Amino acid sequence: MKKMLVIGAVAAGTSAASKARRVDPEMEIKVFAEGENISYGACGLPYFIGGTMAKEKLLVRSIADFAGQGIEVRNLCQATEIKPGEKKVVFRDLSANRWFEEHYDQLVVATGARPMVLDCPNNNLPGIFTLRTVADGMAVKGYLEQRRPANVLIAGAGYIGLEMAEVLSHLGYSVTLAERGPQVAPNMDPDMAAKVQKDLEQQGVKVLVDTEIIGFAGKETVQRAFTRSGSFPADLVLVAIGVRPNTGLASAAGIELGIANAIKVNPRMETNLEGVYAAGDCATAHHLVTGKDVYIPMGTTANKQGRVAGENAAGGNEIFRGVLGTGIARIFDLEISRTGFTDKECQANGIDFRSHTVECRTAALPALAGPIWLKLTVSPADDRLLGAQIVGRGGAGKRIDVIAAAITMGARLEDIYDMDLAYSPPFSPVWDPVLVALNKFR
Repeated sequence: MKKMLVIGAVAAGTSAASKARRVDPEMEIKVFAEGENISYGACGLPYFIGGTMAKEKLLVRSIADFAGQGIEVRNLCQATEIKPGEKKVVFRDLSANRWFEEHYDQLVVATGARPMVLDCPNNNLPGIFTLRTVADGMAVKGYLEQRRPANVLIAGAGYIGLEMAEVLSHLGYSVTLAERGPQVAPNMDPDMAAKVQKDLEQQGVKVLVDTEIIGFAGKETVQRAFTRSGSFPADLVLVAIGVRPNTGLASAAGIELGIANAIKVNPRMETNLEGVYAAGDCATAHHLVTGKDVYIPMGTTANKQGRVAGENAAGGNEIFRGVLGTGIARIFDLEISRTGFTDKECQANGIDFRSHTVECRTAALPALAGPIWLKLTVSPADDRLLGAQIVGRGGAGKRIDVIAAAITMGARLEDIYDMDLAYSPPFSPVWDPVLVALNKFR
């Protein structure tokens, strides 16, 4: 009987194990998690902290659930070495402080990513947090409840930073959002990001762009943050400046790394080592616009890559077709979303483009309508869709899925000018904003 080991038990790892079990009911499958919690939805952590999502809702499946599938899951077990020549993995049982080895026929590496931290003085003072795991979320929530900090600093204005700015504002805290780059929402174009910043400021969030945090001060806990131009009080700090793939274990075993030091995989999620697969936030992905490898860690991607890795490790034949970097967030009542390439990403990749932004309403019924700004980016050579960005209210954000589907299918403008999109006054104008934007290129 073949044996599959999975290192990591959040999105990619548990998806791989479940899919492998469906493909091969007889295979021995063991999953190892370094942390206490498994199979959780990290994207829900801001809402858990804000009190609108219970901890139980973050936890998708339990160890007992997997046992019912015949899958053994062990938490608090850290993988310390992969021995590809012997087809073994060395683990440390963190609860018993002992080491043991497990043999494998197939191995799936799903070690995820770790949050980046600020490389500055006093970056480890109590009251400075990152937000990646359930334990992180509980630590932030506990600190807020016990300390009731007066001044909160969020370093980084990506999705997590933006969502936490809303959560902490609603909880009554004074929030400063500091971004090292020139704009909030760094994965959008400046003109679209400016609308997000304006809304944040109208909601009472102090926004600082082009602002690098260079140090902290405090006695028992953090009390002050320093920039190159001065300092300000901060008695809780959330660092949300991105993540790096956890690939030290893989690299030490001779597994090839690619862009951003993520594990290089082919469409079958295979690494350069026979019988070793990788998936999720530790692995590269294929971009559907450029055809090049990218590192865009997303929970949706991790689940899909995990399924492919698990199927192939169990003897199946599946491929992961790629990503567009599609993302969406809601900040206060403003919805932002994007897919494919922005103008500035086209410029960075040497891709010729043209773009156009339209301003519309999301519905014909005034009581349900909100504003929507929709920006489309296309290739002038063949009118192929390259990307889209949306900022708006009243159901604006999810319109990005129409564009993501079109780009995935390789659509050109002439293919979709007259798409038969649904219309009813509560949901859309007669001419949906997507169609309005498309027809601006005619």
